[in-house]
Amino acid sequence: MDCREFKNKHVPYVDDVLPAIDMEAMRRHLTRCPKCSRQDTAVRRSLMLVRSLPTIEPSADFMNRLSVRLAEIGPPSYAELSSAKPFLPSVRSFVVLAAGIGAIAVFSIEASRYFNTTGPREAMPVASATIDSTPTSATNAAIVASVPTGIPVWPAVLMVGEAPLRFANMEFHEATR
Repeated sequence: MDCREFKNKHVPYVDDVLPAIDMEAMRRHLTRCPKCSRQDTAVRRSLMLVRSLPTIEPSADFMNRLSVRLAEIGPPSYAELSSAKPFLPSVRSFVVLAAGIGAIAVFSIEASRYFNTTGPREAMPVASATIDSTPTSATNAAIVASVPTGIPVWPAVLMVGEAPLRFANMEFHEATR
């Protein structure tokens, strides 16, 4: 048994409600561990001190005196309840609240300016060059070879992405010949 387990089971050990095997393990741990033994001694001494205190018993006429006193005081009246000091926030809390509201207003105005979608927008060009719609046999072969055979998609995407550069180089070499 380690110290953590001993501390977790100490209350049931002191109350003598642990199974016999755990009680014996706790006793063995106490003989081997001086730190846990000191804790056990301190807890048991504290319990003995509390148990040896005399019990406090009210006097025989305590309930009668309490009832008379409560009847004298009576329930609080509406005037007493309404005369209580109302809650008034301080000037400091008012200033902090106003500053917070102002900050939220500034942030919302700036955000509305940033995300303003009113007004005409220029159409952004998707592509600046015209693309020949007739695919070459190498492009078709790369795409067709990658899809049905189970090759991962990334190599196919990279091949398709690099295909226009290779074909542009081939056209350049054919034009210079």
